[in-house]
Amino acid sequence: MAGGEGTRLRPLTSNQPKPMLPMANRPMMEHVVALLRGHGFDEIVVTVAFMANVIRSYFDDGSEFGVRMVYATEETPLGTAGSVLNARDELDERFLVISGDVLTDIDLEALMDHHGQRGALATIALKRVEDPLEFGIVITRDDGSIERFLEKPTWGQVFSDTINTGIYVLEPEVFDYIPEGRPVDFSGEVFPAVLAEGRPIQGFVAEGYWEDVGTLEAYLRAHQDILDQRVQVQPAGFPIRPGVWLGKGADVHPSAEVAGPAVIGDNCSIGPGASLGEYCVVGANVRIGENAALQRTVVHDNGFVGSGTRLDGCVIGRSCDLRQNVRCEEGVVLGDETFVGAHAVIKSGVKVYPFKTVETGAIINTSIVWESRGARTLFGRLGIQGLANVDISPELVMRLSMAWASTLEKGSTVTASRDTSRAARVLKRAVMVGCNAAGVHVEDLEVATVPVTRFQVRTGSGLGGVTVRLAEGDSQSVLLRFFDQDGIDVAEATQRKIERLYHREEFRRALASDIGDIGFPPRTLELYTAALIDAVDVGAIAEAGFKIVLDYSFGTASFVMPNVLAKLGAEVLVVNPYAATAAVVSSDRRAAAANVAELVRASGAHLGAVIDPGAERLTLVDDEGRVLSDDEALVLLLGLVVAQGSGRSVALPVAAPRAAERLLAEAGAKVVWTKLSATHLMEVASSGAVDFAASQMGGFIFPRFLPAFDAVGTFVHLLALLAAGGQRMAKLSGDLAPVHIAHEEVVTPWEQKGTVMRRTLERAKDRSTVLVDGVKVLDGDGWSLVVPDPEEPVTHVWAEAPSEAEARSRVQEQAVRIRQMLH
Repeated sequence: MAGGEGTRLRPLTSNQPKPMLPMANRPMMEHVVALLRGHGFDEIVVTVAFMANVIRSYFDDGSEFGVRMVYATEETPLGTAGSVLNARDELDERFLVISGDVLTDIDLEALMDHHGQRGALATIALKRVEDPLEFGIVITRDDGSIERFLEKPTWGQVFSDTINTGIYVLEPEVFDYIPEGRPVDFSGEVFPAVLAEGRPIQGFVAEGYWEDVGTLEAYLRAHQDILDQRVQVQPAGFPIRPGVWLGKGADVHPSAEVAGPAVIGDNCSIGPGASLGEYCVVGANVRIGENAALQRTVVHDNGFVGSGTRLDGCVIGRSCDLRQNVRCEEGVVLGDETFVGAHAVIKSGVKVYPFKTVETGAIINTSIVWESRGARTLFGRLGIQGLANVDISPELVMRLSMAWASTLEKGSTVTASRDTSRAARVLKRAVMVGCNAAGVHVEDLEVATVPVTRFQVRTGSGLGGVTVRLAEGDSQSVLLRFFDQDGIDVAEATQRKIERLYHREEFRRALASDIGDIGFPPRTLELYTAALIDAVDVGAIAEAGFKIVLDYSFGTASFVMPNVLAKLGAEVLVVNPYAATAAVVSSDRRAAAANVAELVRASGAHLGAVIDPGAERLTLVDDEGRVLSDDEALVLLLGLVVAQGSGRSVALPVAAPRAAERLLAEAGAKVVWTKLSATHLMEVASSGAVDFAASQMGGFIFPRFLPAFDAVGTFVHLLALLAAGGQRMAKLSGDLAPVHIAHEEVVTPWEQKGTVMRRTLERAKDRSTVLVDGVKVLDGDGWSLVVPDPEEPVTHVWAEAPSEAEARSRVQEQAVRIRQMLH
């Protein structure tokens, strides 16, 4: 009997039938089939209704499970007896009826023997239970024959503790008592009718284990009984010690703790410091992050549990994604494919139905059935980022690249590149497959820096580009960035178009003769180097005789810099001069800068620099070994640029320091304020209206060469500017005014972000404001800026003041105001 919906087990059964619900990493019905086969039953008729194809596709004809299996489908609900009547063509001899969604090890052979010895029309397996109120009570005589049935009694009607398990042995004559064409139940109608005619029905009190698994609490309890071996059920996997079963291909880190009893599924990964307490069951292909802790929790297949997450007495559905430091309290149940953002707290007893999103930092006190608490889009501020092979799988990337390629003309060309990681390599191949399938050719740069990729897009015949790389600061995540034909990140309108095509799966599928090709453009690095050298006075650089220290951060700059340095005539000491993924993962920008500073002082170099692994960002060190902050480097480069002549125009983010604004005003230069996003800064830089642009994250743009961040290009331009001015870096950095900017984040629900911004603007109505991105309020000696985060339920607050303490005080004051607005 496998037609039940299991409504009391929702949300776990919202999109799968109850018999397919995993029990110790095998569907409940598989355990029942194994029990039947073990007791000599080799022909099984399965009555199916709700999501019947899920059961059919898993069990097929039963041969894989050592039985012959056929199916009888209920088009409308027929009740327990009616569904058996629907299968009568297969039931022409004595047969046994058993639910496909119970957990039991009752001795079925003994039940059959009892039936045969007593010569009854029907025999019912009975079980003694402590609380019979939720079940149908069966009252028997001394000889075992059944006297009467009581369905769902009250305590005043409890005259017995033996209940009907729903396991019956029946003779085919029972069909004479089942009317056709309407729902009929055995215990409510058929068996009373048999008794009324004086036909015998036997009761057999079984001694084994039986659990209806009718509620979520019972589902967890049944797992505990399996792990305590109170029921004769074999969990999936191999026993590695008493009470712990490990699946094939599972990887448990040596520092992880598995207390047991526990089941760890096939191909699981248990990270460093993770803890699996008692009664944990982890499905196949689940990844448990560093220092995560699980206790009395069941996690279904293909889930991801982020680092530091705490799960206590929970059930986590298939393909759920829980980010770092999530906390789920006792009794929480997450339906399939639920996403829970970092630092979210889901309170005791909350149920989240399938395919929902819980926003970062949310505290959920009530169940989420229809709505999502937070919106997710594919594109973030940097591109499309997610965990490799979890969020960003090859399948997703292929469909995504088909959506992107479908926005381009058939037969057009795009450029693709990656970093040195294996994750990026496999995903870039998926990108190329998707583009080719949509009729778009790919020029494969293989391993290349981001700026070289942009340069190839701009100077080649392509209509766009894509690069795949490890995300900075997260070795488990990858980042996909899409570029337009100018080599800058695609605009938000294009991002939304790609997302629409992706979600609707409205891809262009090229005919076999129109499938795209893959090519390898020659001399890209040579052309990039030649264009960069042509953009500066290389003779002046060579004449200056610079002595420099460089750190390539084990990144792809190591493929570019040798060509460039060969043209500059400088004496160079290079640190980490080769590409290595493992080293990139463990590298630290601040520590690298300190090391370069030490080498600059020891070698008497004119300057030093750390180039980030993607060759987009630059950290500068002056000739006295002082590491410049990103804001200080911005002001220093700005001063060098405006010193080259009057009438300069510069693009800066709205949170740039006042020192930059004063410097530009003194030089008679024009400032173009931009949003904080790098994409908008590059859009302004590519307009042709500015001579220089800078972010506050170490990214600088010299648009006449490349209107995008380029650490190599910036460093060469810096050498040219220093050579032209004949000045020492230490002198320039020593003249810089101190910059004191503080930042704070305030957790803000999505639905209240608009209110926060409106009330912030209302408070500032009589003061000078800049409304380029968020609300920037100007004071005589500084400013404060309030900006809602586009991806997270957070509001950012920045403030600048004459001292660090004043900046911190100002930003905290604004943060307190925002928190008051939320209450």
